[in-house]
Amino acid sequence: MRGPFAFDLFCGCGGLSLGMKQAGFRVLGAVDIDPLSVQTFKANHPEVEVWSEDIRALQGDAVRKRLQLRKGDLDLLAGCPPCQGFSTLRTLNGGRNIEDPRNNLVFEFLRMVRELMPKAVMLENVPGLGADRRMADFCRSLSVLGYAHRYRVLNAADFGVPQRRRRLILLAARSGLIDYAEPCTEHPTVRTVIGSLPTAGKSGDALHDLPENRSARVMELIRKIPKDGGSRLQLARADQLHCHLRCTGFKDVYGRMAWDAPAPTITSGCYNPSKGRFLHPAEDRGITLREAALLQSFPRDYRFPVEQGKLALASLIGNAFPPEFVRRHAARVAAYLRN
Repeated sequence: MRGPFAFDLFCGCGGLSLGMKQAGFRVLGAVDIDPLSVQTFKANHPEVEVWSEDIRALQGDAVRKRLQLRKGDLDLLAGCPPCQGFSTLRTLNGGRNIEDPRNNLVFEFLRMVRELMPKAVMLENVPGLGADRRMADFCRSLSVLGYAHRYRVLNAADFGVPQRRRRLILLAARSGLIDYAEPCTEHPTVRTVIGSLPTAGKSGDALHDLPENRSARVMELIRKIPKDGGSRLQLARADQLHCHLRCTGFKDVYGRMAWDAPAPTITSGCYNPSKGRFLHPAEDRGITLREAALLQSFPRDYRFPVEQGKLALASLIGNAFPPEFVRRHAARVAAYLRN
């Protein structure tokens, strides 16, 4: 087999694997507990061996045996442990749970490092992980295992993704520090990515044609919001919804994206303009899920199971690791390994 070889932990719908493949890695295996994520991953990466199970039940010995690898053969172990508990995004009720049991899955990532001993490690998460005690424990353990490491919080928009998305990325290697990719000098925008798409609802792309279902009152509100970056806050009080008048936070809801700027962070609520600045810059509608996927830097032919409905698909897309962000940093890992 020709390498370099990679393994994807918490693979989701496959954004991380796609970016690693685009950087020249051969992704041998992946694991995720969510059936819909695994279904989507397999539809786009059929050659990859996928474990559809809880990572806590997955043993490194079993992975090495199935993939015919010895300890230390794997070039890159990468993944994004579930990060909801580390997120700084609040709900209307102020919800945030630092003791969310999923937060401890970062130590399952560490266990797989210990059991596989890859040449390099790449971990992605929300910036809040950097301030959590688990990150300090994780880094201390990497040092004990002989890995040089560092992490930074970077904006995906600075690395070719048409979206403002701050993420923590850790790079580690057994033989020294890996350099991060250089930030780009020109940033892709909403216009360059979705400006030339065919009409939503009539395109022949099922993901782009999923219908909207909004009340007449909400449609009236959307039509009044100024084009190209406009906000509901620009409307007269009489034109705003009563719930918005009572809410002092969440100022981006029912806002439009701006054509010539990166999109805001694409979240699992990206199908719903009541969840953020997710209105199309010029058309009186929310962005489609194909547009959301493109703004995450997925290619136009990436397949998603539309029969599962918008809520499930938006969660897949919004929680994905942007492939272009991965590609740039994984290319640095590949270059480091070659040298």
